[in-house]
Amino acid sequence: MTALSFAPFQDLADKLIPHTVAEKVDGSHDVSHLHRVWSNVCAIRDKEGGDHQTLLAATLLHDCVAVEKNSPFRASASRLAAAKATELLAQMGWDEARTQAVAHAIECHSFSANITPTTLEARILQDADRLDAIGMVGVARLFYVSGRMGSQLYDAHDPQARHRELDDKRFAVDHFKTKIFTLVQGFQTATGRQMAQVRHDRAQRFLQEFMDEIGA
Repeated sequence: MTALSFAPFQDLADKLIPHTVAEKVDGSHDVSHLHRVWSNVCAIRDKEGGDHQTLLAATLLHDCVAVEKNSPFRASASRLAAAKATELLAQMGWDEARTQAVAHAIECHSFSANITPTTLEARILQDADRLDAIGMVGVARLFYVSGRMGSQLYDAHDPQARHRELDDKRFAVDHFKTKIFTLVQGFQTATGRQMAQVRHDRAQRFLQEFMDEIGA
């Protein structure tokens, strides 16, 4: 199905990938996003533990229901994805306990859903997915999504929002302060927190240099 490796469970990955949103036109949530999240999952799991197959299924299916960022139903996306994943895994013959573990991890991964993870696998997936939203990949995704939503790069009159309210729906760079810079505080695992701090620092440097170049 894909040249990207989801070792050591490539056979399982090949069965699940057709049920993800990888074919939809959203470069911030395509199969490369799934592979980046899986790489993050593996880096965290190597130090924290966790069930590998549960983590792979949760990784590949965590965005299997697509809801746009500006949709009023955005907060329901992870619950809808969890329900779809539950049905799919049951059809594949997975036992109820592991299926529910996957569903819980998927429900909890979403920032918008604001659900506290109660299992190690759910904590790992939430961290791995949020790592993809900060750092240089997070910066790239920010401007990609802002372009799709029709946002401006920044407010030419007040790019740092010193005399106005932040509005990341109108101005892309506002999203650094409304979300990207807030994510570093919410990581669930020690390994995830260490990885997040490195990426957070990169994003901060990017914004500083961006503001310097536009004369702000």
